[in-house]
Amino acid sequence: MPEAPKPNRGPSAGPGNRRALITAAREIFAGDGYAAPLSSVARRAGVGQGSLYRHFPDRVALAVAVFDENLTELEELAAHPGTTVDALLDGVVAQALVSTAMIEMIRAERDDERVDHLGERMRSVVTEVVSREQAAGRLGAGVTADDVFLVVSMLAGLLSVTPPSQRPAAVTRARELLAPGLSAP
Repeated sequence: MPEAPKPNRGPSAGPGNRRALITAAREIFAGDGYAAPLSSVARRAGVGQGSLYRHFPDRVALAVAVFDENLTELEELAAHPGTTVDALLDGVVAQALVSTAMIEMIRAERDDERVDHLGERMRSVVTEVVSREQAAGRLGAGVTADDVFLVVSMLAGLLSVTPPSQRPAAVTRARELLAPGLSAP
């Protein structure tokens, strides 16, 4: 016997559906890659494909929403006075580990105007943390926010092309190599 269809809750279901779709996209793309069928995302979120396309008309829109959520978390982290560059890099790495498929897509779509604000938001996060770290004398005198932004980009790029089983070791080695350049003398 087929299951009874879920009752339509109307517009009040929108915000919950959107959150469920973002969570599902993160899970599906992490496991199956960015080319995974969007129907899998909708199914995991427990919504119909119509709801998916109402919120996110294409893959880029969905990936941008995931990154926007990631950036909100990083902005909250950066707002804490005790957040160091190392803590910020830890946060970036943790997010990149579950968003590697979308990192590649964002890079491929970097000319899409919907992607532009992601870099600006990340630069703002980095600038906030770097300014505090420099004032506290915990960063090398010549280290700029652009330098740390480059490190963030390098780590995310590294993770997006490294096989999952090798990612922890790759991050550890990269951070060991980069640490002397960021440290205060």
